[in-house]
Amino acid sequence: MTKVRSLVVTGNGVNCEMEMAHANRLAGADEVVVTTIYALLAGELRLDGFQLLNLPGGFMDGDDLGSAKAGAVRWRYARVAGTDEFLSDQLRTFIDAGKCVIGVCNGFQLLIKLGLVPALGGDYFVQTSTLTNNESGRFEDRWVRLVADSDSPCVFTRGIASLEVPVRHGEGRFVAASAEVESQIRSRRLAPLRYADADGRATQSYPANPNGSPDAIAALCDETGRVFGMMPHPEAFLHRTNHPRWTREPMPEEGQGVAIFRNAVEYLRGA
Repeated sequence: MTKVRSLVVTGNGVNCEMEMAHANRLAGADEVVVTTIYALLAGELRLDGFQLLNLPGGFMDGDDLGSAKAGAVRWRYARVAGTDEFLSDQLRTFIDAGKCVIGVCNGFQLLIKLGLVPALGGDYFVQTSTLTNNESGRFEDRWVRLVADSDSPCVFTRGIASLEVPVRHGEGRFVAASAEVESQIRSRRLAPLRYADADGRATQSYPANPNGSPDAIAALCDETGRVFGMMPHPEAFLHRTNHPRWTREPMPEEGQGVAIFRNAVEYLRGA
């Protein structure tokens, strides 16, 4: 079986790295390393030494130029010290090698602005959509229900019917560049999670859909299902005591968010 080494990249305002690292450990990763992007740019670490890349939430670069845009420029065009290699070259090789990437909240914003999701037709590093200001015009910090698409190719959501996890973002509304992009996301089942109402049905109604994303889109993946971004925070529900109703409702010790990470670890272990 493949040994799963997981890398969590932090820095420049990212602030959920410890929770994400803990999620990876609970999910069974053999080794979890937390580092800054500058260690990668200095050549101290390389992506090819890992199987699972984690891009956590936060406020990268203060959301200047729009959420994660400055970070996307850095990932795309910064060179590794002493080489002619762009960091994006390592990232492309990482994906082509059959490995997995997860971006949550700010990490999802980074993936979408890098063009790694939805990456229609496997065309990476071409941005075809964005995440912009919530329709409410305010920062949303609340728990939401999500319903999963069982026909999505997404590795991370396999076997998951629904989730209840928190959101905390100001720029989570999905906007596609064209109706054709929206159509292809639907036809290729690249939206593995949608915001749902109390009955478990995808919804456009606020606050169940906290940002107004069309088609209730809460997450996207690429066509391989191995590159995945979601706006809500699975790493914020790792134990029942994370849930606001843990003293009032019976629930398992393990929080629902662990399953997202365990799916990736188990997929990679069997790869």
